Amino acid sequence: MSRVIAERQTLPLLLVICGCLIAMTTFGPRSAMGFFQIPMLEARGWDRTTFALAMAIQNLVWGLGQPFFGAISDKFGTWRVLAFSGVCYALGLFLMSAAESQLLLHLSGGVLIGLGVAAGSFSIIMAAFGRNVPVEKRTIVFGLGTASGSAGMALFAPVSVAMIANLGWQDSLVWMAMVMLIIPVLAIPLVGNSSSTAKIAEAEQTIGESLKEAFGHMSYLLLIAGFFVCGFQVAFVTVHFPAYLEEIGIDARYAGLALLLIGLFNIVGSLASGFIGQHYSKPIFLSLIYIGRTIAIVVLLLSPKTPALIIGFAVVMGLLWLSTVAPTNALVATMFGTRYLGMLGGIVFLSHQFGSFLGVWLGGYLFDLYGSYNPVWWFGAGLGMFAAIVHWPIREEAVERGINPA
Repeated sequence: MSRVIAERQTLPLLLVICGCLIAMTTFGPRSAMGFFQIPMLEARGWDRTTFALAMAIQNLVWGLGQPFFGAISDKFGTWRVLAFSGVCYALGLFLMSAAESQLLLHLSGGVLIGLGVAAGSFSIIMAAFGRNVPVEKRTIVFGLGTASGSAGMALFAPVSVAMIANLGWQDSLVWMAMVMLIIPVLAIPLVGNSSSTAKIAEAEQTIGESLKEAFGHMSYLLLIAGFFVCGFQVAFVTVHFPAYLEEIGIDARYAGLALLLIGLFNIVGSLASGFIGQHYSKPIFLSLIYIGRTIAIVVLLLSPKTPALIIGFAVVMGLLWLSTVAPTNALVATMFGTRYLGMLGGIVFLSHQFGSFLGVWLGGYLFDLYGSYNPVWWFGAGLGMFAAIVHWPIREEAVERGINPA
């Protein structure tokens, strides 16, 4: 008996460790794409809209692929999806390094990397966590997974800057491609599907019934609407912040420092988010996060542009960066259970990626049109207040189907 208990405790621990390492690995390169923008454009002679469109396609494909990969992992197992992620991600990075045409850039940096990120994203990993971790620890573990993605951002930001400076942007992408091939190995402990852990009422529910139930639930629709804003804000900063600092006359080295600080403080914010979301109202907490982001953006725009301001902005945004992910996924699990968590969480994340597409593309398009990023910053601040409003009335409770789905 004691041996069985020990095995049950060891499996979730190994699963969580490997899932966190995968989150760190998949989130790192895509969060460093902004550092490749200027050297690639200088080498190819393209404008910023061209690069921005590739990154926007990446975010859109990431979002569109999320529900499908989530459904596949729910039905056939997490390992297969994550193995595909590693191979597709590596191929996308490698082809991006050799892209001499805009079409190949959009195919590699856009479609292939987008598919790779979608198959290895937070929603896939957190669905595995949700099915194997007790409900009383679920949000905390979700926060740990999000913090690992933040660690990937903190790691890859300075590493990318150093690699580009010493190896060039093309070889840097090739090395990143090789790192992605470790994902199928790390994914081995995540073998399995949801049928063995789903409760009776969940197991009997079809995909169609699950979708009908979710889209008939107002709180789920509000969650989808609010997560759109998170994608807009985060993707815009990730891709365009280095170029924005160049626009306002801040030394380029502060771009790497800023993204490093965002990644480091996002670890703190994500862990704190998991704890807060486990013990306090998740909808109200999400509203406060978006209010905080809006204040940070307004202060950035209205204050004198100094390195100290940039560092302060990076610290605040880091604390709020992905602190939305753990409570958002936990709300989906609370509402509908874990049977189709990969798919339903993926649909919420699809909204996030629609926002990401708009934030990335609009940033490049409006800069080429007006020569400034300020219009997009102000639009993002307005969206932050919209998100704060729509999260407030969300009801943190399970749907009624005769059994608590949590």
